[in-house]
Amino acid sequence: QVRLVESGGGLVQAGGSLRLSCAASGDIFSINTMGWYRQAPGKQRDMVARITSGGITNYADSVKGRFTISRDNARKTVSLQMNSLKPEDTATYYCLLDQPGSGRDYWGQGTQVTVSS
Repeated sequence: QVRLVESGGGLVQAGGSLRLSCAASGDIFSINTMGWYRQAPGKQRDMVARITSGGITNYADSVKGRFTISRDNARKTVSLQMNSLKPEDTATYYCLLDQPGSGRDYWGQGTQVTVSS
């Protein structure tokens, strides 16, 4: 059983920073992709950033230069450092684990990020 637990959300003023963390437990493959997605009320869930177990990263254009994704394979964690936050970054942020061959994606419960103007 795979479990993802996020932490680090909260309320911050525009221009501020937050760091999200996600810890994975259970049957975790050595080769996988972890990432962060976000969903604002009434909108679809969109990719924010992804990182492979080899360290290859991919970012949404809207966060490039402001957000940085990182991971610790030994600890099975992924983090998202968010700087220069904007009100439009307000959303529920979800951690993703994509394990090739597992037949499914795994999601965390979500953590709320609210950026006030």
